[in-house]
Amino acid sequence: MTTLKLTRRQALATTGAAALTTTLARPALAETSIRLGALRLTSHSPTYIALERGYFTEEGLNVDLAFFESSAAAAVAVAGGDLQYGVTAISGGLMNLAEKGAVKVIGGALSEDADVQGAVILASNAAYENGLTDPSKLAGRTFGTTSAGSSFHYMLSRIAAQHDIAMSEITMRPLQKVGAVIGALKSGQIDAWVILPSIANRLIAEGAAKKIGDFSDYDPNYQVTAVFTSSDIAANERAQTEAFLRALSRGVADYNAAFVDKTAEAAEVDALVKIVHKYVNVDTPEDVFARSLTGASMRINKDLALSTTSVAEQVEWMQAEGLVSDSITMEMLVDPSYVATS
Repeated sequence: MTTLKLTRRQALATTGAAALTTTLARPALAETSIRLGALRLTSHSPTYIALERGYFTEEGLNVDLAFFESSAAAAVAVAGGDLQYGVTAISGGLMNLAEKGAVKVIGGALSEDADVQGAVILASNAAYENGLTDPSKLAGRTFGTTSAGSSFHYMLSRIAAQHDIAMSEITMRPLQKVGAVIGALKSGQIDAWVILPSIANRLIAEGAAKKIGDFSDYDPNYQVTAVFTSSDIAANERAQTEAFLRALSRGVADYNAAFVDKTAEAAEVDALVKIVHKYVNVDTPEDVFARSLTGASMRINKDLALSTTSVAEQVEWMQAEGLVSDSITMEMLVDPSYVATS
């Protein structure tokens, strides 16, 4: 198990680069059409960058985006063959599909990083005024999620465990869609939530919620989202899958340089903001959106490296909570042959 952040990052970066560069010299595929699932969130920025900059096309891939409101729906679409690839949160639904032999995780994406602002724990204005000023006071409160077994459910469990709060003392409100959770928090129908900083900081700036904590204090190595495909594609379409991962990794590199590491030139940052804004928060003025994206973006793993340590912890928690079968193994869920793992 890797516990030191620097060690983990070095391992992911070094072996991830080696894993992908072994295929860089291969010729592009003959034109191949694929459908890729996405959510209209800034965490999916590398997808939009790779599409708009032609990185997929250069690999011989003709990509059609399909948009979803939840991680669970995207996982079902991949399992059913409606999508070839998805990038979404690791959920109980995804694990159950893996047990049936339908899907495989083939890479990592969004992750917590101790050096970068991560997910923010929020309280509604009403709850804050009523004493919910830090996460240790969540007992007796309501907490928003999309569904049981979602990443929000998992994050809540980690917060509660650190403060010795029984999950039975917190009322979880499954609202299916991120937009519905936002509306419930703003209107005071739920007391608390934990969400990406781009969304959280906007709500705070609008005066619609209050920050009460950082999730990195509870799980600084959390692998939030992953890249996945069908088990059939993972096993039998290796050239296509490697091409897809190479193209998406180029989008990740652009995103991290511009919005996380801040090493890109101003003109490059402006160009990438325009690309992402075509797909995310399109009704928000571009200058407002730009401040959100450049001011609070979480890291996406270089070369889509995957923290199998974090994934295993999530599987163990899901099993302990009775949300997935005890028979699910990491071998069922993850194909570790595509990217670096740690």
